[in-house]
Amino acid sequence: MAKKVERKYVSASKGEVVTKDSKSRASGLRIGAVILWLLAIACEVLAILFLNGTFFVPEQGIEILSLTLQPMTVLIIAIVADLIFVIIGSQLWKKANHINPISKKNKLKFFLWNQMGLIVAVIAFMPLIIFLLKDKNLDAKTRKIVSVVAAIALIIAGATSIDWSPVSAEELSAAQATYGDDNVFWTSFGKSYHIDEECHTLNRSKTIYYGTIDEAFEANRHDPCDFCVPQD
Repeated sequence: MAKKVERKYVSASKGEVVTKDSKSRASGLRIGAVILWLLAIACEVLAILFLNGTFFVPEQGIEILSLTLQPMTVLIIAIVADLIFVIIGSQLWKKANHINPISKKNKLKFFLWNQMGLIVAVIAFMPLIIFLLKDKNLDAKTRKIVSVVAAIALIIAGATSIDWSPVSAEELSAAQATYGDDNVFWTSFGKSYHIDEECHTLNRSKTIYYGTIDEAFEANRHDPCDFCVPQD
């Protein structure tokens, strides 16, 4: 039997009263995600315009804030900015989907909606990679380095944008109907929620978070514990 450690309990809401309903909060997060994704695509377009010569950067580079940026540096900065916007946007989108998930009755729509971050990641990097590979104006060294950086950025963006455990409206509704406003419990790294704070699987956890089932789903804890939650 695992030895029980001294623990502290932390409210998921941190004592704050949430005045917005879940749909409004989710809508705000989705709007933020779309704005960030558009900024990501804008960075990609800027890089492509540079590659085809529409956006001209002289060989000696351009001066910004007393720093001279070489063409390769300009491209890498655009790629990094693209990556940051994609990742943050995807996290907002996934959080919105856990707050206000969609139905899984249409499996294709359910998949596409939940993996929108991955789709955007591909859109935000794949055209740029193709342009880089086909570009003949860049010297071979620059083309190789920037292509590798863009490919790595695509992999990172894709991996972090995938929703590995999407939740459906049906799952949330069933949990809400069962637990209502009762508190459930979860840990910093565990993927399950618990209805019994004395569940033996929590014995080694020093910090226990508690909140409503809605807050548990928002925290991406929508898998019921195999031990303390009755299994249908």
